[in-house]
Amino acid sequence: MTGGVGANEEGIITKLSPRTVSDTVTRLTGMVAAKEMKVFDVIDQAAEARKVGMDLRETVLVIFGSPVAGTPVMDAVPLSALDLPLKILVWDDAGQTRVSYYAPATLGARHHLGADLEARLAGINPLTDALVAPDGIANS
Repeated sequence: MTGGVGANEEGIITKLSPRTVSDTVTRLTGMVAAKEMKVFDVIDQAAEARKVGMDLRETVLVIFGSPVAGTPVMDAVPLSALDLPLKILVWDDAGQTRVSYYAPATLGARHHLGADLEARLAGINPLTDALVAPDGIANS
């Protein structure tokens, strides 16, 4: 699903979350940990803006990944490390929480990855599907 302010960028997947930005981020970090991946950082960009007296809609960047999946990609194509670990942006669009990230095919094309290496990044799709699923639907 795409739409809203800045959510129609080519190569970026945007999904709607039924939760608040905060609840979506909490759910995402919990899901990542449960899958034994690593959360490298959670950057609350709106909070950082407030620290310098500026306003920004709720905007949180979650940086995460699996060294088992990402290391072979970075080993084969060192510049892929500019896009790895993976990142998911959770942001507010006029009261609707959106979850945005680069499509694995976009990263694959950008870094000329073969299908085997691109497949190492594809787990982000079912992860975000489970992230935005309504309560009561099992996470994958």
